[in-house]
Amino acid sequence: MNKILVFAFFCLMGSGSLVAQEELCKGAYFTEAQGKAFLEEHTPAALSNWQHRADQIRARIREGMQLETMPAKPVSKPIIHSKKIMDGYTVENVAFESLRGFYVTGNLYRPITPQKSYAGVLSPHGHWADPDGRFHEQMQIRCATLARMGAVVFAWDMIGYGDSKQCDHKLPKGLQLQTINSTRALDFLLSLPGVDPARIGVTGASGGGTQAFLLTALDPRIKVSVPCVMVSAHFFGGCTCESGMPIHKKGDFQTNNVEIAALAAPRPMLLISDGDDWTKNNPTVEYPFMQQVYRLYKKEKNVALVHLADEKHDYGPSKRKAMYPFMARHLALNLKAVTNSFGDIDETPAKVLDQKDLEVFNAAHPRPANAVMGDEAVLKLLDQ
Repeated sequence: MNKILVFAFFCLMGSGSLVAQEELCKGAYFTEAQGKAFLEEHTPAALSNWQHRADQIRARIREGMQLETMPAKPVSKPIIHSKKIMDGYTVENVAFESLRGFYVTGNLYRPITPQKSYAGVLSPHGHWADPDGRFHEQMQIRCATLARMGAVVFAWDMIGYGDSKQCDHKLPKGLQLQTINSTRALDFLLSLPGVDPARIGVTGASGGGTQAFLLTALDPRIKVSVPCVMVSAHFFGGCTCESGMPIHKKGDFQTNNVEIAALAAPRPMLLISDGDDWTKNNPTVEYPFMQQVYRLYKKEKNVALVHLADEKHDYGPSKRKAMYPFMARHLALNLKAVTNSFGDIDETPAKVLDQKDLEVFNAAHPRPANAVMGDEAVLKLLDQ
């Protein structure tokens, strides 16, 4: 009997691992019916009620990912090299420290035509393969096209992808690290000459959609958000980098990704969904909730949905062509620059480059000597 009591005590009060596991909301944590019922129960009737709820949700996210205080921003200069002149845009290979010894790696797309100021767009990727991450065709085409429209665009690696090989993607605190990286990616974008802080957007699909709506929820510097094929009332993200830390649940408190995405309000937000994944109910479940939140701010025109019932889980051409006009309208981009004589958006000038052309670290540009390597070393860095 004593052994049982001791075991129970340590489960509840010791390392906290069991409690933490019970507070994780992984994958399809709710059924579809439960997700719908949750939103119906939590649909706010007054703006004051929503603002109070929003404060609670943000606090849960920050506490759950152990980011109540952001770590100090490194003062080192970014690494930028291998500029490539393309059709209406340029591409450069970039690395910078998000923590002392951890490097965010990615590609910077800029318009060739000079402007008085530039909109900035962050472009996180999802769990794509062949080739992976930011090297994927869907990523390169959307970044290049946004740059041709006049935006400065930054695409960066999730941990464990591309050049970001300092730790495994399944790092237990991957959600924390990737949120730090997203924040530092925003810092980097805003540090570039001519980038207008009043015109900053973010868009990503799948796991990149999660990064997009989390950054928007936590950082008011994001002015426009387009999470693609990710916002769901019942699905909480299936990867450690999305639901591996208790950002949705603590004791009796529960939220979901729809409420988190709604923290964008009243800033412009476009949801893009399809009929073959967990976003299939967006027109009848998730979007009506979003509309009500925006209605409380009297900003109903700032939220929109494009639902492609016959499509699958990707950021393919029709989804991108839904995103471009929304970004153009709210970030003052030049949609005509990518529109052909028939009035259609033309992505063909965007060239898909080989991975070797986009890699940051190679024989000529080795990874900096101070880079911490391995999961254990990166976790120690996060714990400092």
